[in-house]
Amino acid sequence: MTGTRTPFAPETAPCGRKCGGERFVEDDGYGLLIRDQYFDCGCRRIRHEYHDGSIHLTAVRHDGKPIRDQVQPDHGS
Repeated sequence: MTGTRTPFAPETAPCGRKCGGERFVEDDGYGLLIRDQYFDCGCRRIRHEYHDGSIHLTAVRHDGKPIRDQVQPDHGS
């Protein structure tokens, strides 16, 4: 499984700053999908979709403070 990194234009980071960064996407083709955003300010936004359909979302500010952490079941979408 190989991931790809691509830059993204400035958008609002978890800390509220507007900055660009790099997006990392990895897909195993069987249901595992990893989408991480690394902002230039040091913040991260993480989205992992698992084989069972569950989704784990996390956002972490550049100072290490988590913004949210939740697991959501697949609702048929």
